[in-house]
This record gives sequence, C-alpha cells and structure tokens, in this order.
Amino acid sequence: SRLQWSTAVSMMVFAWLFAAFWSVMPLLGWGEYDYEPLRTCCTLDYSKGDRNYVTFLFALSIFNFMIPGFIMLTAYQSIHQKFKKIGHYKFNTGLPLKTLVVCWGPYCLLCSYAAIENVMFIPAKYRMIPALIAKTVPTVDAFVYALGNENYRGGIWQFLTGQKIEKAEVDNKTK
Repeated sequence: SRLQWSTAVSMMVFAWLFAAFWSVMPLLGWGEYDYEPLRTCCTLDYSKGDRNYVTFLFALSIFNFMIPGFIMLTAYQSIHQKFKKIGHYKFNTGLPLKTLVVCWGPYCLLCSYAAIENVMFIPAKYRMIPALIAKTVPTVDAFVYALGNENYRGGIWQFLTGQKIEKAEVDNKTK
C-alpha cells in the first residue's frame, strides 16, 4: 500500500518532536552539554560521568541507537526476504544498518566508556574523531541511498556523463 500524506506528516512531526525532546533535555538539567575536545562545537559533556550523565546516556543510547538499529535490522531483513522471494535484488539491505553502526558506534562506545571510566586520558584529537564520524551520517546515508537506488544511480550517471543507462534485457524481460 502507498504511504498516505497524513501518515507521512505525522511521522515527520514525530521525528522532529523526538529530536527536540532529546536535544532539550540537557538544557533542562538531564545530561549536560559542553564544548567538543577541540572547542569547535558542542556535544554531551562526558567528562563528569555522574549519575545524571549515566542515566541520560543509557536512555539516549537505548532510544536513539539500539531501538532504531533493531527497527532497521528487522525492516531490512523483511525487505531482503521479499527481494529473495521474488529473485530481484536491487539494494544491499544490510548497508544502512552497517552505516549506522560504523558511523555512530565509535561515538556511542566513547560515551558509554565515559559513563564508567574517565576518558580524559585520551588526547583531545582522538576524542574528536568519533564525533566527526557521527556527524558524517547524513551525507553517508545520502550516498548509500543514491548509489543503492537504481533510478538515482542512473540519474547521477546521466548528469555526470550525459548518457542514459539502458536497462539490460534478459530472456525478453526487462531487468
């Protein structure tokens, strides 16, 4: 079935309210913001490691990393099963979850380690790397989608080269 506009708008409003909730909580006292190690922008203050930080971090990890990861895993497994059933593989269904884990995993690991141990012994340059990798996610996701989608990939090729990609025919069927 097709996605209805009311459902799409509701999902978008939920996503914005969900993001606003988690970003406002440190301003209201649950968790705390501080400058990143190189003082270029702000992030969670993981230098304290107190109970306030630990409860915020674990709630944040569960609701913003583990649950979305589980949803992505089950959704893309379902898509993979459907592709397998019809014998039509258009997209690497494991790639979005791998992207999430590779990009957000180091930052989540650093923050989780900070909940139980002091991370200030790690030089500031190295503590900055997980945050920088995590900030690349929107760009990486755009590339994953664009290069994984047959129509977008063809459009990008046509834009770059001026040539249209012809669909290959197999046994008089269009692939």
